[in-house]
Amino acid sequence: MDDELTRRKELLIPSLQVKDLKLPPEVERLQDLAYNLWWTWTPQARRLFASIDRASWGRYRNPIELLLNVDPGHWEALLADDDFMSGYTSTVRSLDAYIEGDGGTWFEDRFPGYGGGPIAYFSMEFGIHQSLAIYSGGLGVLSGDHCKSASDLGLPFVAVGLLYRLGYFRQTVDVDGFQQHIYPEYDFQRLPIQPVLSPRGQELVVSVPLPEREVMARVWRARVGRVPLLLLDTDIVGNDPADRPITNALYVRGREMRLTQEAVLGIGGAKALAALEIEPAAWHINEGHSALLQIERIRAAGGVGGMGSLDAAVRKVGRNTAFTTHTPVPAGNEQFDRDLARKFFDVWAQEIGVGVEELLDVGQADHGQPGQSLNLTAVGVRTSAYVNGVSELNGEVGDRMWRHLRPGLPDGERVVDSITNGIHVPTWLGLEMRNLLVERLGSGWHRALLEPDGWSEILRIPDAEIWNAHRSQKARLCRFSRARLRDQYARHGRSPSELRAVVESLDPDALTVGFARRFATYKRAGLLFSDLHRLRALVNHPERPVQVILAGKAHPADRPGQELIQHIFQLSQEADLKGRVVYLENYDMRIGRMMVQGCDVWLNTPRRPLEASGTSGMKAAINGGLNLSVLDGWWPEAFDGSNGWAIGEQEQLADEWQQDQRDVQSLYQTLEEEVAPRFYAGSDTEPPEAWVQMMKRSILAIGPAFSASRMVRDYAERAYMPLASGSDTRT
Repeated sequence: MDDELTRRKELLIPSLQVKDLKLPPEVERLQDLAYNLWWTWTPQARRLFASIDRASWGRYRNPIELLLNVDPGHWEALLADDDFMSGYTSTVRSLDAYIEGDGGTWFEDRFPGYGGGPIAYFSMEFGIHQSLAIYSGGLGVLSGDHCKSASDLGLPFVAVGLLYRLGYFRQTVDVDGFQQHIYPEYDFQRLPIQPVLSPRGQELVVSVPLPEREVMARVWRARVGRVPLLLLDTDIVGNDPADRPITNALYVRGREMRLTQEAVLGIGGAKALAALEIEPAAWHINEGHSALLQIERIRAAGGVGGMGSLDAAVRKVGRNTAFTTHTPVPAGNEQFDRDLARKFFDVWAQEIGVGVEELLDVGQADHGQPGQSLNLTAVGVRTSAYVNGVSELNGEVGDRMWRHLRPGLPDGERVVDSITNGIHVPTWLGLEMRNLLVERLGSGWHRALLEPDGWSEILRIPDAEIWNAHRSQKARLCRFSRARLRDQYARHGRSPSELRAVVESLDPDALTVGFARRFATYKRAGLLFSDLHRLRALVNHPERPVQVILAGKAHPADRPGQELIQHIFQLSQEADLKGRVVYLENYDMRIGRMMVQGCDVWLNTPRRPLEASGTSGMKAAINGGLNLSVLDGWWPEAFDGSNGWAIGEQEQLADEWQQDQRDVQSLYQTLEEEVAPRFYAGSDTEPPEAWVQMMKRSILAIGPAFSASRMVRDYAERAYMPLASGSDTRT
């Protein structure tokens, strides 16, 4: 398959058509458009689908579901519509040109003549679009953006994950503010995925050895531009009824089920690639969840017997492996009780030809004390030649945590490097801001993400143009939020007069602060609500009102996070905050896009240094939003005093209560004395000049430097290609 890869831009994986879309011959390529998630970041494709049936598109935002529900008689009118047919032809040509890489790709230019295999990227979750709900939050969205940018840059790339029948969960908030968890069962035949065919022409199914049995997993494929995303599914006939739910839900609480899922991902994923005769040149383990793929790689390479010792086997598979760690505290890494892990490792140790205790010791996190838990981050670090954190600060923290795993390392040489996360700009950029960039930077604006000087024209955009583009996106956010609130309150049994009053919520002209992320307690979503007297003064200021939009889920097992949601929701219903502070339920990628595109200020309040990177503030910045953030994660690298604000200092106090008090004072003081006055310094006819200058500097500083194009380029140059050539950076 390697030779074929060098002759085309897409790694082709045969698949089975599971649904007959019954398309007229004149528009049969709609099937190709629908099954390639390229449409998720291409406005032209989404406009085409919307033009088929706007009501259905607004309901589903899933082209497979849309096309399955088109009335056959409706096609006659569409085929006679010149505008529709012209849009169809143009969109198909755009997809074909993208897949073929017309004009060349960055990877071809940077590594001409490359003839090796693809990079295999493993992750527990992938956030490509809300219609494919196999993600929970930041890690999944990062993985999705990684795939999209790998496709854009033309990397030979294949991704591997799990296909969750129930997804993560849908969130509703009841009338008292309690988070409710709903697990809808997805019909895979109505999603943009297809079963993979083996080289023999049958549906591809792989077996995973687990304690006292083998579990089978069917392999599905999603197309992410040029990148195939392989997804494993255990809910198939032939598995024991107790094993079919293994891939039901993402991030289950039960530890044995979680370890079982991670075995299916790592071991099953490696077997799926082998069954497809794909030989990766390099492997990328994104977080410890998928580190067990190294067990299968050792087995497939002949086990310990073929290499003399377990150390030699670990070194061999590590020679072309990159491992990314995100979690900056020891307790946050994926760990399992040793007795539980032993049940699984005993099976694999026999196949590898090594003692189970010796194999378990690959996952020891500390300095060799006996009986330790299995730590999958330690497995990743020990079995990878290249290890990185996801921001400069995160890499430094990770290096201090894990450098003891490589004793004798020279001073100044790090175990954990840093490659800061980035965002797939075309996915997160709002329509008006995109149109402005096309007008001012040209149609190739997105290619300039790797040429920062190409974005200098941002500073010369007239203030009114950039201000009005962002205002249009904010107005859309306000309309969207009111509609969501009306539906939410209707479910709570509110009266018609109360539902009509929702239209008075969220003034598009008011300074709008956004906070949207997982409601883990370390992210301190409640910090803004620590001084209700000052908050009420801010939101009810007669000349400079501030409004706040919040969204986010708490894990079903996270009681403190759920209590925080309840507290904030109840506050949002108080008379002097209602309509100015709103909480949107069921945070997903669509709500995320709306918020980052429309908020004026993006608030980030983690407890330093627990934010590994964070990317939502990057998304807000490219849309003209300004960051107001603790100096944690990515923000210390971006903040220069002219493109946003910092909360507090870089100094970290040992006493958490004192730290919170210091940060609260800094947060309110900055909002009261700097943010609000600067935002409201304009007039009815002129935008606030100093504010708009900050918007421009933020877009210029953050757009290229914190794009996923830059991130994937860094991985290609610093990890993938050196690893593919056989370099081993370990001492």
